Amino acid sequence: MFLLYEYDIFWAFLLISSVIPILAFLLSGILAPIRKEPEKLSSYESGIEPIGDAWLQFRIRYYMFALVFVVFDVETVFLYPWAMSFDVLGVSVFIEAFIFVLILIVGLVYAWRKGALEWS
Repeated sequence: MFLLYEYDIFWAFLLISSVIPILAFLLSGILAPIRKEPEKLSSYESGIEPIGDAWLQFRIRYYMFALVFVVFDVETVFLYPWAMSFDVLGVSVFIEAFIFVLILIVGLVYAWRKGALEWS
């Protein structure tokens, strides 16, 4: 039977984990000094006065390359638990991991054919 009181800890954790960041933002907004000086409003680049406009256009290839890297890097993290418990879980999990890797390979081939892995 579904009982709501079994989830009291979950709701308490959800409430506390929601209230703490909100309070932190509110307190920092109230307590932080607000000074609008020209030095504060200027761009900062390693202690050197910036030259030119701060809005530079980057090529989209940089972002595509970074996005593909992050996707495949994070997805390989999901393989680690499978690898650590492979002997306990059996053949069905191996087949699932194999299908997962095949999907990753299909995504890699797609990104390769679209030119997302070309740097120049």
